[in-house]
Amino acid sequence: MKISEIYKIFLKSTGITTDTREIKTNQIFFAINGENFNGNKFAKQAIEKGALTTIIDQKKYFINNKKTILVNNSIETLQKLANFHRQQFNIPVIGITGTNGKTTTKELINAVIKQKYNTIYTKGNLNNHIGVPITLLNINTKTEIAIIEMGANHKKEIEFLCNIANPNYGIITNIGKAHIKGFGSLKNIIKTKTELYKHIENNNGTIIINNDDKILKQNINNIKNIFTYGIENNNYCIGRHPVSNPFLELKIIDNNKKINIKTNLVGNYNFYNVLAAYCFGKVFNIESNKIKYALENYKPDNMRSQLKKTKHNTLLIDAYNANPTSMNNAIDNLYKINVKNKVLIIGDMLELGKISENEHKNIINKIIELKFKNVFLVGEIFKKINKSNLLDFINTKELINFLEKNPIKNSFILIKGSRGIKLEEIIKYL
Repeated sequence: MKISEIYKIFLKSTGITTDTREIKTNQIFFAINGENFNGNKFAKQAIEKGALTTIIDQKKYFINNKKTILVNNSIETLQKLANFHRQQFNIPVIGITGTNGKTTTKELINAVIKQKYNTIYTKGNLNNHIGVPITLLNINTKTEIAIIEMGANHKKEIEFLCNIANPNYGIITNIGKAHIKGFGSLKNIIKTKTELYKHIENNNGTIIINNDDKILKQNINNIKNIFTYGIENNNYCIGRHPVSNPFLELKIIDNNKKINIKTNLVGNYNFYNVLAAYCFGKVFNIESNKIKYALENYKPDNMRSQLKKTKHNTLLIDAYNANPTSMNNAIDNLYKINVKNKVLIIGDMLELGKISENEHKNIINKIIELKFKNVFLVGEIFKKINKSNLLDFINTKELINFLEKNPIKNSFILIKGSRGIKLEEIIKYL
């Protein structure tokens, strides 16, 4: 069946889903296959729960011609459908990628832009070859701007996602060491991330760039439409004097007018994320007072720079992801915060490949150099290389057993690690 024919069915549906646990009446169910699951097995269940139709790629799960569409590859069909849908809308589509800060920046940009426009944006971390199509298929006739986050852990992935989403506005938050195992080298990371710039250039689009970032500036090529933000000599947003104790405060200079911003974000490392969002607000002609309101009222709740007070402690939860850059930033930030009884609970940084052990050693050396007294290292990598007197635990479960016998109280605790370490499981014990 042609994509145009599937699209006609899509227009009659209430949307798409890949999860029968969340299915709604008259949705289209896409049977997605992964390493440990086969979505085709749930096609019958989807229909029983009220699906309009199911799209499968294994013939033995075919049910009937009215309720089942058999395709060669369900994921590819989802991607083609999303691209076809994208082509029906002549609206700004913002592509966001980067090593650190892309999700927070995406959330801030959406908070700012929705002050004036009807937006759809990437929910949570749905930023891959399945999440991007799902987000695009949420665009409707009321949508004025779409904000699409794009993640990557191997070469050519950003180019691939751009070909689906076709963004005409783009931002790379920064480029650093992450997913080295998949990319092979920092050079390949730079090449992959800047595929967004190449796409924007080929389509005569617009980029918003951190003018203080040398790597990004070296890769903008011949893009004509550029708006910049940073500390000096920027045409749309100048930021100054970031202070975080623990919440980030900064000054923004907008047309020689100084604007004080007090955020609910913890850490100076969010400084450029805030500037990026302010810059997007100016690009889309949103009044400065509305931008300020959006930035000051955004509260993170996704384990990214999230401050949580428990019965016994104050927690700084930054446990959704970790790489050398973000880990160093988080530790530096805790060091600078003026609070008593600081505690570090640090989890492994995953997917670093050949540089993994060395980068973990660097983190241990930094912790020792800064003279943190209460430190808990969690994960197989830290456990293997730790030769210091810092406490280490093979996994979160082992740490929980320790905390049950040795509770932490009256402390300010940073929780930072890769998602795979599952440090969020310790929160209820703190």
